[in-house]
Amino acid sequence: MDQNSKKSDGPRGWYSRGYLPHFDGGSRFTQSVTFRLADSLPKLVIERIRRETHSEPDERRDLERRKKIEFVLDSGLGSCWLRTDRIAAVVETALLFFDGERYRLHAWVIMPNHVHVLFTPIEPHALSQIVGSWKSFTAKECNSLLGRIGAFWEADYFDRYIRDEKHFQAATEYFEGNPVVAGLCGRPEDWRWSSARRRLAERPEYAAAETAALPGSDSAGDPGDQP
Repeated sequence: MDQNSKKSDGPRGWYSRGYLPHFDGGSRFTQSVTFRLADSLPKLVIERIRRETHSEPDERRDLERRKKIEFVLDSGLGSCWLRTDRIAAVVETALLFFDGERYRLHAWVIMPNHVHVLFTPIEPHALSQIVGSWKSFTAKECNSLLGRIGAFWEADYFDRYIRDEKHFQAATEYFEGNPVVAGLCGRPEDWRWSSARRRLAERPEYAAAETAALPGSDSAGDPGDQP
């Protein structure tokens, strides 16, 4: 990871990079963020969603677009490089790397074509800086592993600040339950690349059982392999 990442001058509040609005409230706000692979949504689908939500009130439009986009993402469009173990591992390692230093990481899940993260920035590190660092580092590493060039992630991302404890719990459950909703596994903890699995794996009794059942195992990292 980039140890010399430029620090922010402070929270930016509301701002936009074009299509999506963003809110950077600094360390006072926990953030729900979703970013996706560059080829995960065809332009025709995005335009259709824009048309379908155009008449929604301003305060609902972005939320409705996000719901529709995430529904389509769960169908598994695009290359789904994140289904490959070695690619998902790069992303998870990046998320964990500065936990406790630049942000407090609460929950996450790495889906085949998108990533959900729930975290609280630690000032002076801003939302845009943190997400930009994750995407920049992982794009370079993953493209190298895949032997490709070009855009890895879609340029923009969704973010939404967490209003209260109820919202926090709902976001955590939604993120960790996403693989179940998408039909990828039966329980949140069955999905390898998530905070639900990691919390379970940290229990001593579970770790011992896993070691006994799967001595020396390490999945191969094939796009067709389910974690």
